[in-house]
Amino acid sequence: MNWIFYFLIAISTFGCMEAVTWLTHKFVMHGFLWYLHEDHHKRTPGFFEKNDTFFFIFAIPSWLCIMLGSMNEAWWVVSIGAGIALYGAAYFLVHEIIIHQRFKIFSRSNNRYVKAIRMAHKMHHKHLDKTEGESFGMLFVAKKYWDKARRDEAIKKKMNHAV
Repeated sequence: MNWIFYFLIAISTFGCMEAVTWLTHKFVMHGFLWYLHEDHHKRTPGFFEKNDTFFFIFAIPSWLCIMLGSMNEAWWVVSIGAGIALYGAAYFLVHEIIIHQRFKIFSRSNNRYVKAIRMAHKMHHKHLDKTEGESFGMLFVAKKYWDKARRDEAIKKKMNHAV
């Protein structure tokens, strides 16, 4: 039965990471660490960005929780580290592959979630400086983007039936 408890801790941590990401993105990345995040809004040549540093910043607590929790047999701490790591994997998949297409997979998806999250992120990148931003989260999309994706699908369906 213990594994259920640890699984729930990992899943809860994963869910909480969206709030941590939102807060960090709005107040740290668009705040005092803007110099690391700025090149993500203003394209620079090359594959890597200074913004990629945040991958390591978020990986450190995960690694420490997994390592120190394992060394001390504190499995609930390992579960927290696992939840952070799972969120990091989801972030990489959604942000780097699906949204920014740094790796050319899922580039032609018609999935409503993918469309909504791409719209929300596009609106976030509409702002080229650190102020007046929107859509700071990563996995959860505001209702207005779901609604727009739904409307776009309905319009496309109507146009296809008319032809």
